[in-house]
Amino acid sequence: MTLLLYFAYGSNMSTPRLVHRVPSAKCVAVARLEKHQLKFHKRSKDGSAKCDIEHTNNPNDVVYGVVFEILAPEKKALDRKEGLWNGYDEKSVAVLTGNDRLLIAVTYYATDIDASMKLYGWYKEHVLRGAKEHELPVEYIKSIEAVESIADPDQKRDEEELSIYC
Repeated sequence: MTLLLYFAYGSNMSTPRLVHRVPSAKCVAVARLEKHQLKFHKRSKDGSAKCDIEHTNNPNDVVYGVVFEILAPEKKALDRKEGLWNGYDEKSVAVLTGNDRLLIAVTYYATDIDASMKLYGWYKEHVLRGAKEHELPVEYIKSIEAVESIADPDQKRDEEELSIYC
């Protein structure tokens, strides 16, 4: 069966969340994507913001994330969950692991942006859990913690989203 590499930088860094969506997902490495910034401005159909990686071409900008190996046929399910062609597009990126090994992986980037939107608390929790689980740099985690979030008006969705951690 064909495998592919997927670079997760937002809520899918959380292994329980990604495995819930793509059962074959296995962590390969923590990696960084240079010349990009992590943004929280992707307009979601649920009325909130989601993560995005914005290309800056500035060598000082870096996005940390996790490279997962997934079965190629499961990518279609991930595309549906992520909203491919409906607010996200995909691209191949060259990421560097901790020992500077170069990996080529597919990832998503936002095409529908609204910088005024806020992320829901449950979404921020997924991102933070993934960042802490994979021991991303402390300062990077602090920068995510500093991002303002709001309560999801749909309490049921809030509970369902976080139920994977129980």
